[in-house]
Amino acid sequence: MIIDIFLNSYPLFLKATWLTVQLTAVALLLGCIVGLIIAFFRISNSKPLNYFAHLYITVIRGTPLIVQICILYFGLANMVTLSQFWAGAIALAVHNGAYIAEIFRGSIQSIDRGQMEASRSLGMSYPLAMRRIILPQAFRRAIPSLGNQFIIGLKDSSLVAYVGMQDLWGTGLGEAASNYKQLETYMVVGLYYLVLIMLFTYFVNRLETRLAKGRPQKQAKDASVAA
Repeated sequence: MIIDIFLNSYPLFLKATWLTVQLTAVALLLGCIVGLIIAFFRISNSKPLNYFAHLYITVIRGTPLIVQICILYFGLANMVTLSQFWAGAIALAVHNGAYIAEIFRGSIQSIDRGQMEASRSLGMSYPLAMRRIILPQAFRRAIPSLGNQFIIGLKDSSLVAYVGMQDLWGTGLGEAASNYKQLETYMVVGLYYLVLIMLFTYFVNRLETRLAKGRPQKQAKDASVAA
C-alpha cells in the first residue's frame, strides 16, 4: 500500500521536496545572518543593543513558530505583501536566528580572551581581530550545535503548510485528503523527511571530520612558529 502511494505520487513529492530544501536553505542562511548579528548585540557593551537582543530571544523562544508564521503572513499583509515562500522563509529565519544567536554567543565567549587581547596588542582593530582570529575558531566550535539546529529547522519548515504552501508536508496533506489513506501517506512523507535529514547529517559529519583533521596540523604549525 505504501509502495503504491509512493509510485503514484513521487513526482509531486519530489517537487515538494525540492521546495522544502530551497525554503530551508534560504531560511537557515538568513537565520545565520540574524543570529550572528544578535550574538554581537548580546556580547556588546551597549545596554540598548544588549537589551534588544535579550528581548528578541525571549519573545521568539517563548512563542510558537506557527504563530510567528501566521503573524508574518496574515498580520503584515496590510503593510507589505509577502508570498507564501518568503513569509515562511523569513519566519523560519527569525525563529532559528534566536537559537543560532545563542549558539554563536556561546562559541565566541568560549574563545580565550587572551587571544583578543594579544590581537589588539599587535595593532589589530576589534572588528579585524574578531574576523581573523575569533570567528574562525568560534564557527568551528559551533558546527555540531549548528548542525542540530539546522536539522530542527528542516523539520520545522513543515509548518509553512498551514499558510497554504505546497512543501513536502503540505503536499502530503493534500494527497492524504484525496486518497483517503492518511496513515500510509504520512508514512511516505516521513520517509522523505528521514532521507533529507540523513543526507544533511552525513554532510555535517563529514565537515566536522574534515575540520578535526585539519586542527592538529594547524596547532602543530602554530607551535613550531612559536618555538
